[in-house]
Amino acid sequence: MTTVTTPVTPRERLTRLAAGHIAVLQRGYLDDQSHAVAALARLRRGAGREAGQLPDLWALIDTGLLHETPDGARPLSESELVRAEDALHVALTLYALHQQSRRTGMYQADRPGRRRGLGAGVRRMMKPGEIDEAVHKRLVRAGTAPDLAVLAQRLRDIVVLLRREDIELDHALLAGQLYTWQWPGGADTVRREWGRSFHAWHDKPNNGGHPTAGSDTTRTTDTDKDAS
Repeated sequence: MTTVTTPVTPRERLTRLAAGHIAVLQRGYLDDQSHAVAALARLRRGAGREAGQLPDLWALIDTGLLHETPDGARPLSESELVRAEDALHVALTLYALHQQSRRTGMYQADRPGRRRGLGAGVRRMMKPGEIDEAVHKRLVRAGTAPDLAVLAQRLRDIVVLLRREDIELDHALLAGQLYTWQWPGGADTVRREWGRSFHAWHDKPNNGGHPTAGSDTTRTTDTDKDAS
């Protein structure tokens, strides 16, 4: 019996790369490793800004794996590489902003029963059974951004709110969505993903606190070690 292997898509390659980068940064930050704390401080300066505006970050965001060709895959084209690099920049800088002064990991993988997509994150900021129009409008505005630069700025505003409420996000998933966003018709695809994520969240109040999808809700304590 012949096994057919589905080639890994550029978006999947980018999502895996982002997950690996963020996991290493998060582990180092939570272990209070000076290099990781410094890296996140530098990355935060790029949140909401285009990739080429801060050359200082180029050495921090390793895109080497995007230039490699996994078995069964093809090399990425120049346009794919540019879009993937831009998406990775936005996702990592937003993660750095999100993690600032938080003592539990703000990056958490999205999976069934534990939704951590952008839509679910926005929904978790609302009271159980209610729709906060002001908060919901931020998601809608992100969904109608005309380009990646504006989208990055609007996502930055959402991440600031998520950080304030100690709500985790799958930034690697977001990286893949930002890649898709840049292609013709991609914005529609991503908006649908965010909408499904928003509606997939089910309120389960936990002792009067934030609604949660299970017992994995964590609270964090601010620290001033990286207040830069």
